[in-house]
Amino acid sequence: MQISFLVTLALLLVPGAAPRAQEGQVRLLVQASPLAGSQFHDLETLRPRLRVGDPLSLVREPENPHDPRAVRVEWQGRKLGYVPRKENRSVAAALDRGDVLRARISRLQEDPDPWRRLEFEVWMEL
Repeated sequence: MQISFLVTLALLLVPGAAPRAQEGQVRLLVQASPLAGSQFHDLETLRPRLRVGDPLSLVREPENPHDPRAVRVEWQGRKLGYVPRKENRSVAAALDRGDVLRARISRLQEDPDPWRRLEFEVWMEL
C-alpha cells in the first residue's frame, strides 16, 4: 500500500513511529508492504533469527521473467521474497535512478497466510 505524503509527514512527527534518524537527517517513508513470495524463499528457515527493526536490502531484478519491475528483498544476503508487484513501481523507479533506499522489518508474526508473516518499510534518507 502506498502511503501519501501527508501521512508520511504525520508519521515523522509522531515519536517512535519512524526509525531514529541521526541529527540533521530526515527520513521519509516511501511505503509499507507485506513481503511477497516468502513461501518460495528463505523466510521460514531464517525466521527464528529475524527481528523487528532488522535492516533489509532491496535489489532490482530488471531481467526477472515474471516482472520487469521486480525488487528482491534480502536479509544479510539471503532472499526473503519481493516487494509486491502491485506496489513496486515507485521503489523500482527510485532504485533505477540511483536513489538510496533503506528498508527494515516492521512486523513479524506467525500466520498461515504467507502474505501476513512479514511486513517491511521502505525509507528514503534526505
